[in-house]
Amino acid sequence: MNDASPHTRTVVVERDFPHPAEKIWRALTQPHLIEAWLMKSDFAPVPGHRFSFNADWGSVACEVIVIEANSSLSYSWSAMGLESVVTWTLRPTDSGTHLRMEQSGFRAEQEQAYLGAQYGWPKFMAELETVLSRED
Repeated sequence: MNDASPHTRTVVVERDFPHPAEKIWRALTQPHLIEAWLMKSDFAPVPGHRFSFNADWGSVACEVIVIEANSSLSYSWSAMGLESVVTWTLRPTDSGTHLRMEQSGFRAEQEQAYLGAQYGWPKFMAELETVLSRED
């Protein structure tokens, strides 16, 4: 799934947040918070847990690959022929947390999915900021 060959592409979105890693981690791993900025899901922070994201356009089948609390989260992302991996990395900074999202595995013929991810992830990141700003 995480093919690093030159035949696949990756979307990376990075952002600095004025929030501690623990707060961002909750928004990445608690279903009611995930729903507020991304999609409805039955996520559980357990390696091997199979879950889905659901939206009006369809669903995404996923499986948790890596869980390192407040540091790293990775899961498979399978939808409409796309087999990819989404990895979140949190790094504390002097003013909060640097969050990096990487979705890897876009094949050359998956231009629409690649462009959709390039468009969608920054919007999701902005929604995440909104959720973080109002959560305690």
